Amino acid sequence: MTQSSPAAAKQKTRTAREPEVWAKSDSQGGKPPILQSSQAPIIQVQNLEKTYSTARGELTLFRGLSFEVQPGEMVAIVGQSGAGKTTLLHILGALDAPTAGTVCCVSTSVAQLSPHEAAAFRNREIGYVWQFHYLLPEFTALENVAMPLMARGVRKAEALAVAAKWLSEVGLDDRGEHRPGELSGGEQQRVALARALVNNPRLLLADEPTGDLDETTANRVFEMVERLHQSHHLTSILVTHNLDLAARCTRILRLESGRLAAL
Repeated sequence: MTQSSPAAAKQKTRTAREPEVWAKSDSQGGKPPILQSSQAPIIQVQNLEKTYSTARGELTLFRGLSFEVQPGEMVAIVGQSGAGKTTLLHILGALDAPTAGTVCCVSTSVAQLSPHEAAAFRNREIGYVWQFHYLLPEFTALENVAMPLMARGVRKAEALAVAAKWLSEVGLDDRGEHRPGELSGGEQQRVALARALVNNPRLLLADEPTGDLDETTANRVFEMVERLHQSHHLTSILVTHNLDLAARCTRILRLESGRLAAL
């Protein structure tokens, strides 16, 4: 029996979920196409507030922050260190809770989720890529990619088979039996990208995914993110300090003084 690729399996899932039409990409800038959908925005944030209690008093990162992200967008968020970019990703991905406001992500009010529900939501709907790969050193690349599937209850043999396809997707089908310490920095980040997408999430959140890489390797990894974003019909939000890479996204938002502004 012929096995479908990760891209084909993802497309079947998308077709069952909602009708979709992809617009043409920008022929001049080569920016990702935007998904034209009759559905609601995939992310809706209204009047978001996030306040921390510190020894010096309350620290407010966001107050009255509102924005939307449409299905299929690839959005770059830039801003100074300490502006709250990572915290914003954590809130969108149900890793942190807002102090006030509404955060609706993939038709789910993430602030209302219990810890167990939040974990299931992240596993099902969100792929994460961080500046550091966070691969488990005692496991092979193949096993690392399979981990989210096995956490969801997929049998090990099936999980490893799917993980092998994703390693092929990121050009590492010959590195599956290598442990993280035997891989280059770029290879480690590509394994992390495969792990982030192995569960076919709708949303990819990436926090400085090329920050630890040299310029050439960073460009190659970003090109892979762009390709997978389009081929798997993702919605992607990337935090980056690299304005050249940010310019290749659908749009750029700057986070400053607790507010987002378009660039």
